[in-house]
Amino acid sequence: MNTVPYCGPAPLPDGLWSAWNLDPAVLAGLALASLFALSQPDRSARRAGIGAVVLLAVAFVSPLCALASALFSARVAHHLVIVAGAAPLIAHTLVRRSVTPRGGEAAFVVHTVLLWLWHTPGPYGFALSSTPAYWLMEATLTVSAVWFWHALLSPRTAPGTTMALALGAIVQMGMLGALLTFAGRPLFAEHALTTAPFGLTPLEDQQLAGLLMWVPAALPYLAVALHRLFTVLGGAARGDARP
Repeated sequence: MNTVPYCGPAPLPDGLWSAWNLDPAVLAGLALASLFALSQPDRSARRAGIGAVVLLAVAFVSPLCALASALFSARVAHHLVIVAGAAPLIAHTLVRRSVTPRGGEAAFVVHTVLLWLWHTPGPYGFALSSTPAYWLMEATLTVSAVWFWHALLSPRTAPGTTMALALGAIVQMGMLGALLTFAGRPLFAEHALTTAPFGLTPLEDQQLAGLLMWVPAALPYLAVALHRLFTVLGGAARGDARP
């Protein structure tokens, strides 16, 4: 395909570290987000907000943005920085502001559908066909991930629901990762001619993307499930210790 993605054409390895995205709209958005984060009265919310801004800068400003034009695995890494890194930090800020979570199960379904949709060949090719399509992909993934993480992190969500949703996320990401890893042929024509300079065939690039989705992506959700489990067990132990 001859389309030029939002982050620019696929870079070569020797030019990667100069391939920063200095889009004024993105930089202005990150600046406003930083001001919002710094204005939070709660210290934990401020830290989470700044952390989210840093990760969003990694995703949209750093050379990772350009590398995602060359490698599908970099695109998956880019999305994981957003949905498993920045999104929970944004959600933490909302939780600290006592925003009540709504529709955890619905958030899981919507986020799962969007995650699978944008990592299948047709919709993925559409997302790279124009700047509006690209931002439609990024915005829907980000908003749905924040919604889902907000339900996961809120203390108002029942522990059993939190653990079920987190484990559901692990399962669905593992399934998507396994499908990408074991597909047996490259599925994304957009990367057919862009992986060789980085020492990968298109199939190897796709397999690496699947492994990223399968293993590292699961860790934040596993951490939430275990934390909630240990909290419940600790509370039960304290209750049993009372006379």
